[in-house]
Amino acid sequence: MYSSTIKYGKGDVAFSIPRKNLLGVIDSEPLESIGTEEEVTRHALENPIGSPRLGELVKPGETVCIVVSDVTRAWQRMWVYLPFIVEELNRAGVRDEDILFLSSTGTHREQTAEEHALLLGPELSKRFSVTDHRCLAHEDMVHVGTTSYGTAVHLNKKALECDHIVVTGAIVYHFMAGWGGGRKGILPGISSYETIMANHALALDPVPGNGRNMNSRSGNFENNLMHLDMMEATAMVHPTFMLNAIPGNDGKIAFAVAGDWQEAFYEGARIVDKKDGVTIPELADLVVATAGGYPKDINFYQTSKTIFNAMEAAPHGGSMIVLSACNEGYGNDEVQFMLQEFPNTVEREKEVRREFTIAKYVGYTIGYVAENWDFYMVTEMPPSKFEGTGITVVKTLDEALDMVYQKRGTNLKTWLMPHGANTLPKLKK
Repeated sequence: MYSSTIKYGKGDVAFSIPRKNLLGVIDSEPLESIGTEEEVTRHALENPIGSPRLGELVKPGETVCIVVSDVTRAWQRMWVYLPFIVEELNRAGVRDEDILFLSSTGTHREQTAEEHALLLGPELSKRFSVTDHRCLAHEDMVHVGTTSYGTAVHLNKKALECDHIVVTGAIVYHFMAGWGGGRKGILPGISSYETIMANHALALDPVPGNGRNMNSRSGNFENNLMHLDMMEATAMVHPTFMLNAIPGNDGKIAFAVAGDWQEAFYEGARIVDKKDGVTIPELADLVVATAGGYPKDINFYQTSKTIFNAMEAAPHGGSMIVLSACNEGYGNDEVQFMLQEFPNTVEREKEVRREFTIAKYVGYTIGYVAENWDFYMVTEMPPSKFEGTGITVVKTLDEALDMVYQKRGTNLKTWLMPHGANTLPKLKK
């Protein structure tokens, strides 16, 4: 038998499976960073990709908008890298009063003063305030053009009034756009609600009834219309400079890329792919995956990342066991609404096309997984919360394994994914 433990909530779960069944453990590559978070950031700024240094692109008297993610992305640890950007701007003669921090909230809520201070860190928050983007405030938007995909691009007026836009953020896999980061600071970051929804709707197939656009998935740029649309929208404002962090397995900044907003972003995506993309030789009969414990499994909405990655390691009809404590429940009412109020994927697709939201799309896609895979959840959530969803809810991993073995036999090729929220299996071509 193969015996091990995996993270679940704030603890660990021990388990055993027949060793002959184990195909292997799908986990991130521990790439070695060049130094501390501060050293990584400084190195990126001093060695920009496809661009002069930021300080060479700005002049005294010019205004600079620094686009920074909101508190829902505090895992980026922006308070580490933002002081280095301000330092370089000041050294080039840009005054504090000519720097605007604009939080790219997208469709998220406005933030508190305490949350703004968290973003900037203790020193910068004494010198600067943060302005929240408000996607529904049409008076704050400017129409800058329409993409070839039909998205009317309305962006934050305050950003466009500045001489320069500096985009910041972090690059990780994104289940719709391929990778997060880069252009995401502009769309959805500082775009109008209508622009964001039009862009995100490209994750659906153009033909109603055909479901998802399968090119809009983690780790893929090719024919990914949502990504290509975001790139066109960002090109309309052509940010002067970009800095994006890349988190390591410990959550700290392990890598950073800076420079041209396109070239640096694509280089960052390559680093993420090398670190978190795992080539597998074959699909498994069974995948056992966990998000990696708290806080990645704090609710079901966050668990979607693990679900979407795990399904890449098993074929349609294969079995998936996802461990996620979800102590805070669904985490989003629209996800529950999509799963429990509609009987199948066809009806869910009609609803998400009727009124697209990201949360509805998440619920729709999880429903698609539940219909096409043999899907089990080990969770603290009560089974009643999943009635009618097609997801089998159990309390323990042993219980889930017993159910799978009774249904399909014990001779099942198995992949383990101990950090499923971050790790993307990629079938060898």
